[in-house]
Amino acid sequence: MPGPVLSPAELALAALAAVGAGAVNAIAGGGTLITFPTLTALGLPVVAANVTNTLAVAPGALGGLVALRRELAGQGARLARLTPAALLGGFAGGYLLLHTSEALFRSLVPWLILGASALLAVQDPLRGWLLKRLAGSSSDADGDAHARRGEAIATPAVFAAAIYGGYFGAGLGVIVLAVLGLVLHDSLTRLNASKQAIGFAANLAGALLFAAFGPVHWPAAAVMAVGAVAGGVLGGRFASRIRASTLRTLVVATGTIVGLIYLFRG
Repeated sequence: MPGPVLSPAELALAALAAVGAGAVNAIAGGGTLITFPTLTALGLPVVAANVTNTLAVAPGALGGLVALRRELAGQGARLARLTPAALLGGFAGGYLLLHTSEALFRSLVPWLILGASALLAVQDPLRGWLLKRLAGSSSDADGDAHARRGEAIATPAVFAAAIYGGYFGAGLGVIVLAVLGLVLHDSLTRLNASKQAIGFAANLAGALLFAAFGPVHWPAAAVMAVGAVAGGVLGGRFASRIRASTLRTLVVATGTIVGLIYLFRG
């Protein structure tokens, strides 16, 4: 088993972190910025922590997809093109992670966490910009031609984004939404649903690869998977009572502090 043998109390802490991450993901995103530092604080090597975290939180996205089934309706042809690209990209990113040395990944961790925090910080401004852009999309023949070009560009763009998702994953949703909003012409609600499906595919590919070949800490992964699903359900129920922007600000602040600690701790 990679890393230390965790006590029941430590496993409970990992599960609690996953509950929080599942709830945060359901409301604002950025749950990895909670679970990954928790696992490393419990003594898991950074690669094992990232692998275990990916495997544990992947099931939590299923609830989000079920909730968005109406928005996904009518997008079958689009997702038939983009989902395989996301699966391949997630697999490629996971493969890169498994072939990254512990020392190299440890040196990358502060920048990955700080970068993910920055992505979450710009999520609200990004949504506002996308709303204005999509509202001004042309519907004439030139606009239709541009839309067709955008659909073609979306596939390699999603593949590239999914590589990052398979490698680390925090902030993937922001990247995918930006990619889709830049190249596709659709409502933000429908693009957000596509983003959820694409992110799930990328994470699922990485999770399956890690389950087969990765240094997974299985006891932690098991309790965290249950916690992440429970957290997703709780987040969905309380989403209307919690301001996503406030929660996102808290996650960004926490991620920035954690990233700086990793950076200066060396």
